[in-house]
Amino acid sequence: MSDHRKLGRELGLFDTDPLIGAGLPYWLPDGATVRHTLEEYIRAAERRAGYRHVYSPVLGKRELYELSGHWQHYSDDMFPPMDLGAEQVVLRPSLCPHHAVIYRSRGHSYRELPLRVAELGGMYRSELSGVLGGLTRVRAIQLNDAHIFCTLDQVAEEAGAALEMIRRAYGALGITPARYRLSLPGPGGKYVAGEGMWRRSAALLTDVLDRSGLSYEAVEGEAAFYGPKIDVQVADGAGRESTLSTVQVDFHQPERFDLHYIGPDGARHRPVMVHRSIIGSVERALAQLIEEHGGAFPAWLAPTQLVVLPISESELAGAQELVRRCGERGLRAKLTAPDHGTLPARVRASRLVPYQAVLGPRELANGHVSLRLRDGRRLAPLPADEALTRIESLVRAHTTDLWDAA
Repeated sequence: MSDHRKLGRELGLFDTDPLIGAGLPYWLPDGATVRHTLEEYIRAAERRAGYRHVYSPVLGKRELYELSGHWQHYSDDMFPPMDLGAEQVVLRPSLCPHHAVIYRSRGHSYRELPLRVAELGGMYRSELSGVLGGLTRVRAIQLNDAHIFCTLDQVAEEAGAALEMIRRAYGALGITPARYRLSLPGPGGKYVAGEGMWRRSAALLTDVLDRSGLSYEAVEGEAAFYGPKIDVQVADGAGRESTLSTVQVDFHQPERFDLHYIGPDGARHRPVMVHRSIIGSVERALAQLIEEHGGAFPAWLAPTQLVVLPISESELAGAQELVRRCGERGLRAKLTAPDHGTLPARVRASRLVPYQAVLGPRELANGHVSLRLRDGRRLAPLPADEALTRIESLVRAHTTDLWDAA
């Protein structure tokens, strides 16, 4: 694995500047393309799974976080409150209080449950400068977050479905988990009270993990302050672990926010809140992707998916037309003309691009392209439309395969 900080700068994906501040990276065009593509993949996966997307503000009144329990149990990781007249507002450290308020803004029947609310939203953590590191520990975070409001009987199925979404996303992204962890409370006062609540939550998640057939470790002291969680751990090139994806069961916040639904008996009942994040923070996910792939992203995620390489100036107009046709299909293509060097030099410079389309006089005359794949394979000349159709199909499939056997 490569260091994502070094490689990210070399490839022009992201950078930092002391004038902006530590732990506050900015995204360059290629990095922004990868990030946008990843975000759209997650949104589409969530829509297919029945999630409804919302937007919520990155600020909230201090009272919101006092009600949720963040102020009492998490304030060391929050930025100081800002005075606005007689009120104090805080940069949010989490999206769940906002989603709880969104849920309670309308009445709900048991027929609506499970209600799945998702958001790719910003949040902020007051990390000390000594723990900041590239994209893995930052102060401004874009989180792939969701909260499922459901009945107690629906918790196991929803948590299991979230684990399956994580598995599919990791397959598409080419991410290998280091391990699965059942994160339980430990000694100390950072957890909300309620022994029965903790016991019930832990039993539910243990059952979900056992049913999934995944190997996991139970670790004390790693739970969220409001409940236990399943953490999907990834490792960097130095073997350092971090949490990328989570599934959590929360009985605490539904009670604090007095959430309810009307059951089939006509009475008010308390929902359970399942927190889940498929790829965690976008920043940490991209750090992992950069390191796992060394910048050679899966074709669907690559900032440039196809580079067109005309052998000489005579094929330049045909190469420009091929790039235009790629754009019409939604493929990210660019032209590297002969004035950028010899063909072997341009091939080497494009080594991280999944597909290289070489265009010589014979290909141009026949309407063909000669494809070179990033893994070194060279394909026999194909009709240009057929080549683009097959690339487009692989990109749409969100696969890590570069070519199919068709």
